[in-house]
Amino acid sequence: MATQGAPRHDVIMTGVGGKGVLTAGLLLAQAGMARYRNVVWFPSYQAAMRGGPSECTVILSDDDIASPILTQADALVVMDASQLKAFESRLKPGGILITESADLRDKISRKDVQTVTIPAVEKALGLGEIQTSNLFLLGAYLALTGAVPTELIERELEKKFSGKEKALRLNKQALHHGMSLVDYQRG
Repeated sequence: MATQGAPRHDVIMTGVGGKGVLTAGLLLAQAGMARYRNVVWFPSYQAAMRGGPSECTVILSDDDIASPILTQADALVVMDASQLKAFESRLKPGGILITESADLRDKISRKDVQTVTIPAVEKALGLGEIQTSNLFLLGAYLALTGAVPTELIERELEKKFSGKEKALRLNKQALHHGMSLVDYQRG
């Protein structure tokens, strides 16, 4: 059920195939369906090409959504630093840029956005599961925007990893660690 007066949230998530870009976006969209009347998950990727460019747009709104295509979003989550330059201009002035710190060679040229750099790959390796790096970045997004309550993402993770207790535990840990990394940077 939608919450009356809930704000609109839109985000572009980008990276390369195999990094969990589409999975993180789909988790957010599925969780958002419990809170918003209208939800869009719009993926774009190169089929059958692991390591190829991958992106998705997620829009959460109680108002009608005119189009799933955004020229600029309120938030940008960059899960692979190689995609930063290609997507940096697609963030609205005053928006939130969350980027993976691994292999971040390019300087972030935008001075009109809030930038948060997360060592998601490093932290995921510390958990013993590299494939949880997307949940670190999704957790950071949730901490910064409050787009959906954490419990709704956890519920979606429980559906996705039903019967896979270790994977469920690691993904929930990654989500919460990502949130706490943002809180640490703020403090």
